[in-house]
Parts: sequence; C-alpha cells; structure tokens
Amino acid sequence: MQVKVTFNNAKARYEGFVDGKMVSRSRHKSYVENHIRGLGLQIDAVGTVNTAPKVDEFGINKRFEFVEQMVSMVSKKTIASAIITGQGGLGKTHTVLKSLKAQGLIDTTELASFEEGARISTSKSFRIIKGFSTAKGLYRTLFEGNGQVLVFDDCDSVLRDPVALNLLKGALDSYGDRWISWNADMKDDDLPRSFKFTGAIVFISNMDSDRIDQAVRSRAMCVDLSMTAMQKLERMEVIMLEDSFLPEYPMSYKTDALAFLKSLVDKVDNLSLRSLIAVTKIRAEGNDWKALAKYVVTAGA
Repeated sequence: MQVKVTFNNAKARYEGFVDGKMVSRSRHKSYVENHIRGLGLQIDAVGTVNTAPKVDEFGINKRFEFVEQMVSMVSKKTIASAIITGQGGLGKTHTVLKSLKAQGLIDTTELASFEEGARISTSKSFRIIKGFSTAKGLYRTLFEGNGQVLVFDDCDSVLRDPVALNLLKGALDSYGDRWISWNADMKDDDLPRSFKFTGAIVFISNMDSDRIDQAVRSRAMCVDLSMTAMQKLERMEVIMLEDSFLPEYPMSYKTDALAFLKSLVDKVDNLSLRSLIAVTKIRAEGNDWKALAKYVVTAGA
C-alpha cells in the first residue's frame, strides 16, 4: 500500500493519497497528515505534483489591505460580518484590532479597566472573545454585546456547533431585522427568549475557509490569508517596517534576521512572524548568532 502527501500547485493545496486515491485535501500539511494517521496509516513519501502554478491575482499584502477595508465596513455596520482565515502567526488579529481602533472604536474586553460609572457607547466599541464557547454561551455573548462589534478570535467551537451556527445565521442575516431566538429550556432569568441583534461580528480563524459552514460564509465578506513560504516572507518585510514591531531593536538587526530566514526558507517548517522575532533577538546577542538561530527555526521549532 502506498501512502503519500503531495502539494498540488494548481490548487495550492496539500493532498493525501492512499494507493492513488485522494483521501484528504487542505491548505495545511499537518491537517492532511493527521487525517491519514487517523486512518491508522503511515505516510510513505512527500512529493510535489507537477502542475501549472496557480496565478495569485491578489498578493498577500493586498489581501491584508482588504482585511482593513472590510473591518472598516464592519465597524460602520455597513456589513454585518467579516471572516478572516489563514495560518496563525502573521498578524491577522493585529490587523483587525488596528483597523477597529483606527475607526475610533474602544476595546471593552476588560471592563474592569474602566472607571465605575463610565459611559461607553456600544456602537463605538468592540469586544474580543477567545477560546471555547457553547451555543448557550454564544447566545449570552450576542445578547450582552448587542450593538458592539464582536471579534471571535480563534473561537472555532462556534463555527462547528450546529446550534451555534443556527444562531449565527440569524445574527448575520443580510435582510431586514436580525432576530435571534433561544427556544430551549431557559434557566437564566436575565436572558430573553429572543432579541433583535444590532451588532456586527468579525471571525478570525486558522481553519481552512472551505471548512467553515457555507451558510455562514455566504452571509459574510471573507478574506483568505493562506500563504506560501515566500508570501510569508513578503508579509514580514512589510510588518518589519512598522514602528510598533520590535521598536527596541535597530532596523539592521531585523533586516539581517529576515535575510537569514530567506536563506533557510526551504528548511523552516513552521515559518511565522514568531520566527522573525526570535531570530532578531538572537541577532542582537552578537556576531556569532547564526548557528543558534538556525537551530531554533529548524531543529528547535
């Protein structure tokens, strides 16, 4: 039995094959490998399908510009939601939060940081929700955050639960008033059985976009930020120039670090912005830095 994982350039996807039959496809190599191992099989080879490369009409930095534009539209309630997908570690969350703040929205995630009695306009604020949530928890979050922009960051449980998905369909509907209802047993007296949702939602997820429920995707504007290794380096080159990126280190160290990563691009399995941060810090330790940096981003990753 032959079991292998290949990268299909034409579709920009990793594909897993068992005796020539494709059993899994994803933008993420680890997802395909884990799927095959879950079948009790061992991978024999990793290769590349020689097909024509896919033309990327919109470069990675242009797609990040699209994120800023969409988040701006969400903040103004011009659209009800946006979905931002792609591998972690290249600034999805940073870009979303920066865009919301650029529109004058206030982060109310930590209410304890506000003075007691402070008045906050819900229409000019946002809240970040991370981690696991049940469908009932989602209902409460939508009710308590009504009128705000709610940012679900790496909170993929609400994108997998069928009940939560039905709630989201109501919250993101494009037509008329958006009513959300909870018709199951309600033990919480402070929650109504239904309410009109006037807020907006941004989803940030490391999931493949095609693994997100189609009905939810169709109600939102979506940007896929999946990247090749070279596109990751291209994105780092832009982030590196921002004043907020490692301001305590000189630009020469950051430039050296990026050049070093480019020289090892085929050997780094988990290339991300964290790689650039780590190498920049190692570079600052002195001239004899490359061996440690190579170990950290290859063998130590």
